[in-house]
Amino acid sequence: QVQLVESGGGSVQAGGSLTLSCAASGRISSFNNMGWHRQAAGTERESVAMITSGGVTNYLDSVKGRFTISRDYAKNTVYLQMNSLKPEDTAVYYCYHQDFRNWPSFRDYWGQGIQVTVSS
Repeated sequence: QVQLVESGGGSVQAGGSLTLSCAASGRISSFNNMGWHRQAAGTERESVAMITSGGVTNYLDSVKGRFTISRDYAKNTVYLQMNSLKPEDTAVYYCYHQDFRNWPSFRDYWGQGIQVTVSS
């Protein structure tokens, strides 16, 4: 099992910045992806950013150039630096850990979600 604990959410005005953190603990494989999804009220969950164990990143088009995902391998922690925030970034953000130790099978673990609110 892998446990994920998110922190860093909150409220900010448009144009502001926030950094989300997600610390993983438990049986962590070195072969994994970590990332963030978000879900705004009345919408489906969407993938925001992802980083592989090799450091390859991928972003939702609407956040490219504004958000940066990174990870601290020693701390098993992934970060999402969010700059130039817009009201449409308002959502609950969910951290995930994708375990590939039994490739090609994989298992997803999710955090509890953290609210980000951007006011205009």
